[in-house]
Amino acid sequence: MWLWTILFSALFLGAYDAAKKQSLKRNGVMWVLFAVSVLSTLLLVPFISWGSLHDHTLILPKAAVVTVSWISGLIGIKLLPLTTASTIKSSRPVFVVVFSILLFSESLNLCQWLGVGLAIAALFLLGRTSRREGITFKSNKGLAWMALSVITGAASALYDKYIIQHLDPMFVLSWCNLYIAVLMGIVLAVKQMHDGESRERFTWDWNLLLTAVLIVSADALYFYSISMEGSLLSVISLLRRGSVIVTFALGAVFFGEKNIRSKAVDLTVLLAGLTLLVLGSGNL
Repeated sequence: MWLWTILFSALFLGAYDAAKKQSLKRNGVMWVLFAVSVLSTLLLVPFISWGSLHDHTLILPKAAVVTVSWISGLIGIKLLPLTTASTIKSSRPVFVVVFSILLFSESLNLCQWLGVGLAIAALFLLGRTSRREGITFKSNKGLAWMALSVITGAASALYDKYIIQHLDPMFVLSWCNLYIAVLMGIVLAVKQMHDGESRERFTWDWNLLLTAVLIVSADALYFYSISMEGSLLSVISLLRRGSVIVTFALGAVFFGEKNIRSKAVDLTVLLAGLTLLVLGSGNL
């Protein structure tokens, strides 16, 4: 069951990345993140329960790490082509797989290891396209921002496996979004005061609501997946990164990005790896 929920989570997550990119056309990075986090919190109000002080001390670190990951990731998306940014973002499971095995003693069968191998190979192949487009760490700050987003995102995923053993998924999701909204508001306020007269203005965009609905749906399915008995964080993380396929398709159609044929070949390798992971789980 957890395989199907995480596959749908990947679908929503891919659409979310594209919607987020579209939102940047009318508003700056911090306004988009603040608005989406507030709207997400409002959508989750029916699921909020008080919990204990200890419960909240578990959620606060996650909210802080996610805030850093979202800010750095959206800056990267703004500075890079969507297909390139989403591809870099898809390297996160490599870190999660390694540390899931080390920290949680997870084990994979032969078919799943082959899937992991193909997925990792696809990530290296996808790096070729960025170099062809003249995008390197020396010439583009977007790559550095995406690298920070990947590292903090991997840390968040590993922490999820720990806290979800103690807390209800919707409790974590609702309060985490509330704390993220508060942190985003603080960062935005400081930025606006620092910018003075040049500070950015906010323009309402219905695409912001769509973005919030997509990320809430993706995260809810993700948390339920990792809370299910027998679920493997290493596999879940890789399958969730299948969202890059959705993002790639939307980037090609709506944003007219370059080197689509080369990227499509690399994504096919990634898709083959994800298919082996699904088949190796034996839970279809």
